[in-house]
Amino acid sequence: MSLLNRISREQQTRQQAPAKAPAGPAAPAASATPTIPPVFRPEAVPAAPAPYVSPYPAQLHDLARDMIRSLSAMLDPGLEMKRTPKTLRAISEKFLLVYQQAGMQLNDTEQKQLFDLVVNEVVGFGPIQPLLDDPTVSEVMVNGPEVIYFEQKGKLYESDVHFEDDEHVMRVVERIVRPLGRRVDRKVPMVDARLPDGSRVNIVVPPAALNGPVITIRKFPAKRLSVQDLIAYGSMTSPIADFLQACVASRLNIVVSGGTGSGKTTLLNVLSSFIPETERITTIEDAAELQLQQKHVVRLEAKPAELDGTGAITIRDLVKNSLRMRPDRIIVGEVRDGAALDMLQAMNTGHDGSLTTVHANTPREATKRLETLALMAGFELPLKVIREQIAGAVDLIIQQARLGDGSRRITYISEVGGMEGDVIILQDIFKYTETGRDMDGRVLGEMRPTGLRPHFSVRLEAHGFRLGADIFGVDSGGAPRRY
Repeated sequence: MSLLNRISREQQTRQQAPAKAPAGPAAPAASATPTIPPVFRPEAVPAAPAPYVSPYPAQLHDLARDMIRSLSAMLDPGLEMKRTPKTLRAISEKFLLVYQQAGMQLNDTEQKQLFDLVVNEVVGFGPIQPLLDDPTVSEVMVNGPEVIYFEQKGKLYESDVHFEDDEHVMRVVERIVRPLGRRVDRKVPMVDARLPDGSRVNIVVPPAALNGPVITIRKFPAKRLSVQDLIAYGSMTSPIADFLQACVASRLNIVVSGGTGSGKTTLLNVLSSFIPETERITTIEDAAELQLQQKHVVRLEAKPAELDGTGAITIRDLVKNSLRMRPDRIIVGEVRDGAALDMLQAMNTGHDGSLTTVHANTPREATKRLETLALMAGFELPLKVIREQIAGAVDLIIQQARLGDGSRRITYISEVGGMEGDVIILQDIFKYTETGRDMDGRVLGEMRPTGLRPHFSVRLEAHGFRLGADIFGVDSGGAPRRY
């Protein structure tokens, strides 16, 4: 017997129980019509008489599961299963019909919760939809059906929500990858994808994942962060923001370096906001994440191979093709293979002002990482030649880090100053100094200039940016200021 039938039978028994009481005026029958959220309710209906306590407050998930089975048979097969007003209206009407047929009586709060559960399963992402809707949650991690974690303000917490089983997780996985034309199964157990709002998704399924399907979602804020937001969060200071704006507008080639989750993509988005509207921008990514606000933007995305192994389009293919698209700027979301060599060559052949990110913990390690990636291109180039390519192409390395309290900060801004023998010269212009922690455990520190002017200051001045000596920690006499 289904849960709906059990509820209906127990409600009928409960309604018959008071028959032993003295006869009196007949009470009006209780309304079995739910209160649907006003946005989707076809018309106002009265709620169940108070006081009333649902006999199954802890079984709303089971109740929703039974309702979904009934709804699935009633909904139009041609209905677009997306969270659109038309779809939500159709679901609310069928929900109302199923509710009435089952003879259920739930209070207003439970009715709203039940409707939300049904909508999340039909057109949302199931149990994790509330976490995705929470603006304070930055990441959601599904470690199999029973274990779900989320990140909030830089800290990880275990959630009390869970999936029913592996099959339930896979239904959500299919809902994520199907609109993108991608696949994930036992033959192809790993895939990168994105949600409709641009949030980054990585999925690993069995046999590669031993504890069931694993979903990692890096959420993007609904409101695109601006440079003012990063200043308010303490990620950078106003003088550094002015300096970076001058560097981007003056068409310096910039590499943003950092570890996983350090905020590289967020910083890249902020840097891109300094690009003039008059320039043509080409973005190249594995999974489209960048949120550029300019109008003249061409967005390119890599494509995995088909079932027969053909049809793959790599970042390297897109970088090569972008050179034929007359770009003023090339922005590569992240270089992680031989595409680094093509990117360096593009920077060295007239495509100034290009931006990219790389995984590394310090500016020096970033140069070594670029060397390693360039060697992956398959050409037997001497190491010195690759280093010369890096020294000639990259003007500035910005190091982004995630500190112990979960906050993200720019920790280094370093100039690439050419070669000295076989070594790439790096000169720190700004450096973050950690001074301790406050009573709440938050990291205390300050981004300080090193007292050295960058050699590309002449380029900044040629583009109309005359930055004061105090930005670089130099006093009026030209000597470095002591801290």
